[in-house]
Amino acid sequence: MERLLFEKFGFKSFREGQREVIESIVQGRDTLAMLPTGSGKSLCFQFPSYIFNGQVLIVSPLLSLMQDQVEHVMVRGEKSVIAINSFLPFKQKRYALNHLHKYRFIFISPEMLALDEVKKALLTCSIALFVVDEAHCISQWGPDFRPDYLSLGQIREELGSPVTLALTATATPKIREDIRTALKMKTPDEWIYSVDRPNISLKVETASSFTEKVHILKQYISTLKAPGIVYFSSKRLADELADEINSALSKNIASYHAGLDQEQRILIQQQFLHNQLEWVFATSAFGMGVNKENIRTVIHFHLPSSMESFVQEIGRAGRDNKKSISILLYSKGDEQIPINLLELERPSLRQINDFKKWHRKVDTPADLEEKIGITDIQNRVLQYYISHERNDQYWADTVFNKMTDRLTEKYVKISQIVAYAASPVCRRRMVAESFYETKELQQPQCCDICGLHLKEFEMDEVFEDKENIADWKERLALLF
Repeated sequence: MERLLFEKFGFKSFREGQREVIESIVQGRDTLAMLPTGSGKSLCFQFPSYIFNGQVLIVSPLLSLMQDQVEHVMVRGEKSVIAINSFLPFKQKRYALNHLHKYRFIFISPEMLALDEVKKALLTCSIALFVVDEAHCISQWGPDFRPDYLSLGQIREELGSPVTLALTATATPKIREDIRTALKMKTPDEWIYSVDRPNISLKVETASSFTEKVHILKQYISTLKAPGIVYFSSKRLADELADEINSALSKNIASYHAGLDQEQRILIQQQFLHNQLEWVFATSAFGMGVNKENIRTVIHFHLPSSMESFVQEIGRAGRDNKKSISILLYSKGDEQIPINLLELERPSLRQINDFKKWHRKVDTPADLEEKIGITDIQNRVLQYYISHERNDQYWADTVFNKMTDRLTEKYVKISQIVAYAASPVCRRRMVAESFYETKELQQPQCCDICGLHLKEFEMDEVFEDKENIADWKERLALLF
């Protein structure tokens, strides 16, 4: 295996967990793998493709992640790779679907995979390995706003139940059970490794007011090593503070969120990847598709919605194994922001009953949303439930109760991250225990509770623009 590893990927040895996962797959066993962020999970599905006879279908959650993975596959000389997504022009998409059997790697989103024309094209292929990357999204996103994630098990069966690999960096036992159920994995091999990233130090900084929190953020931006990411819950605030701190400190900062169009988002990603930006002020939309090894600092201006999200986001740092730092800025009452966002997710019982009454009587989804006062996301989720839950006189109550149970779970997750922020004990231990890990993790430069010296994380040299992209569109053209 080492010879093939070197010939195809240029590596002399496997990282922790990679060999075990690959051996399970090659032996034809469904596999669920939880490997730390930055541990090289993509090798686990790329390597077997050179042993199997057949193709690898990879379900990926974000356009940016697909784009990044396709680029990395092509850079090492493998050209038989395609991403089927909205970025493809119509003619190229049509050509790709007609010639899908020619590609070794096929990247696709759950929503695209649900389309009849795509499933029809896939039936002409020989899918040897079905991969769900970032598989925790099945549990975290599926029931709330991306219901096509919940249909992946059925699609897998339609494709002949190929060997299946579910990959994630953050999954509690409950989330792993959700993954197994959704993908209809009966007795998969499970390779579960610690979420701990020893090279990332952990710190919480408390602020008595919003003004003080902004002041603290400015201090950190001016002193801590870049590149870095600052996470916000608010698109507006990410924009405003990026502009304000850019002007005050003359830093190269951009804001990134779902309110930007695709080209703007991709431009910012490329600028950040190639050191044209020092900091990105972002919502949670940023990071999953950004494979940058030398991120030194991750700051959370707002509370993340769960410990899983927190670990995913701080895991962007230190992928080169050099010392990096995570700082959570916390003010009493910050938890109200994610709680308020949760309250907006669930439609009322009246709206659910109205949906049942009207969903077949209106012309378009937009008409239905306007008539009963629901969002497009709530509409998609209710459409899923109307086709998958028994449609009887109790349907609305059943769906409302399921959504209420889901909200309760999320409130518990918010309370976990609040406990982390207020913890008088080792923060690394708090993170580990939230994933049901019990081993002792204390170490030098562990966290602000155990003892942490910020000097190691402060700038010792001027951030340099090391690369210049003359035309980012030319770079993107290489991908498609």
